[in-house]
Amino acid sequence: MTPNYDKQPKISIEGFASHCLAGWSNIVRHLGQQPVGSKNPVIVIETYPGVRDAEILKAIREDLKPDTLIMASDAWLSAEEIDALTYPDVTDDRIFGYMTRLTIDQFFDQKKLEALKSQLNTREGLTVVYGTGASLVCNHPDLLVYADMARWEIQLRMRRGEVSNLGVDNRGLEFTRMYKRAYFVDWRVADRLKKLLMPRMDFLLDTNEAESPRLISAEAFRTALEQTARRPFRVVPFFDPGPWGGQWMKEVCNLDRSQVNFAWCFDCVPEENSLLFDFDGITVEMPSINLVFFQPEKLLGENVHARFGAEFPIRFDFLDTMDGGNLSLQVHPTNEYIREHFGMYYTQDESYYMLDTGEDACVYLGLNEDADPEQMIRELEEAQQGGAPFDADKHTARWPVKKHDHVLIPAGTIHCSGKNSMVLEISATPYIFTFKLWDWGRLGLDGLPRAINIGHGEKNINWNRREQWVRKHLLNRTEKIGEGDGWTAERTGLYESEFIETHRHWFTRTVTHHTQGNLNVLNLVEGREAVVESPAGAFEPFVVHYAETFIIPASVGEYTIRPWGEATGTQCATIKAFVRP
Repeated sequence: MTPNYDKQPKISIEGFASHCLAGWSNIVRHLGQQPVGSKNPVIVIETYPGVRDAEILKAIREDLKPDTLIMASDAWLSAEEIDALTYPDVTDDRIFGYMTRLTIDQFFDQKKLEALKSQLNTREGLTVVYGTGASLVCNHPDLLVYADMARWEIQLRMRRGEVSNLGVDNRGLEFTRMYKRAYFVDWRVADRLKKLLMPRMDFLLDTNEAESPRLISAEAFRTALEQTARRPFRVVPFFDPGPWGGQWMKEVCNLDRSQVNFAWCFDCVPEENSLLFDFDGITVEMPSINLVFFQPEKLLGENVHARFGAEFPIRFDFLDTMDGGNLSLQVHPTNEYIREHFGMYYTQDESYYMLDTGEDACVYLGLNEDADPEQMIRELEEAQQGGAPFDADKHTARWPVKKHDHVLIPAGTIHCSGKNSMVLEISATPYIFTFKLWDWGRLGLDGLPRAINIGHGEKNINWNRREQWVRKHLLNRTEKIGEGDGWTAERTGLYESEFIETHRHWFTRTVTHHTQGNLNVLNLVEGREAVVESPAGAFEPFVVHYAETFIIPASVGEYTIRPWGEATGTQCATIKAFVRP
């Protein structure tokens, strides 16, 4: 059957065609024609770290032709000073750092900054101030343009050696370290500035696609976010290979068959995913985190927003080991540990929902009843130092799994999925904090050993979570909670210490849901396609396909889901996650 998974979901915004421009010549001409009401106008182009400066600056110099071009980077601290400034948060660790409290002004040499500001008093004609922190050089420009960037695209550019971290030229550095620095420092600093600037910007510039820029007005930007926060939508998924990756997503999601494998899909991680808006035929891409920042209560709900702030607390992603290998044996930190060591407020509690399995599929979960902590850690360390391979079955409990099983994994529980499984991972959002204990002696796809974190891991393993406890508390804790004409509802998790609740609905006819003022995240785990509708006609019918994750903002209220198209009359199922009241 032809795959119908949509890899480029778009959100249509009508009535704003005149607010959108494509191509450098059109964009630059439009900016140059703005009625700024000033004899010597100033345009500030503020950039998110990771844009291709050379491409944007070429268009500015050749098409806009400013009389004066001021580079914000001329006032940055030296690379050595920035390294020293960020070191407490970046640390020497290959993977982990500390969530920074730095702000963009701390990256500037104040004397150099004042010197740039003084140029504004003496120049004549059109001036463009460009770069990350350009708004510090001119706080009240005639035009403010914000050049935004999706984080997944930034990561691809880092891998290709095209961009650097904030304030330094470290192109070519190992990607893991570049990503870590961006995650713990660059993106936190840039997001703090973004939250201040976007409410007063005049235009948003999208340069995610090389040499294919898009410009939209601030009004179009605000309208797009407002409309999205009132209807179902999907973020743009991204896929990545890995040393244990499988072949399932190639077929179901219609991916490049020439790739060695696909291990991950971030199908709903708004901090790193993006949104595609269709403005009457012009497609604009922007980070989906913008929706969280600027429509938090409509999207998350009042109570979730009050609890988590402008953060999206639920993550859905895929882990494909079909015809692949085991995931790394791992554990996630406790809330206390992640706060103390990394500056995060909550940890990665999670679960594995089995979208599909092979005959020999299994998960490692918890410890064998006779596991000895000291011996286990000693054998892990010896294996890591080149000794005998670690015998996971000797110490950890191994459980067979089948399609639609739901395995609960509260923080502190040692775990991993075995080969020949297709996992929908439902978890809290701090996804980077995984302590790998054993990786089956593999190298990463880059040929380097993957980082192992036995020191962190042993401090977080809950040694009381052994076979009998796991069987009672974490495996298929399914409870029927309702039924109606053509549908059945079940509670499937998560564990009582986790803040996420999950419900599964089996249905052959229409089933009614209500957000109850709470963010809902769902995946169609059975059935070819279904349609989401508003009984009040508040949004257009929204069609979803098998394995697609979709978001229902808290503001939606009542909505229905029923089989659609080729799935009409067949049994479908969704898994729905929300924050427990």
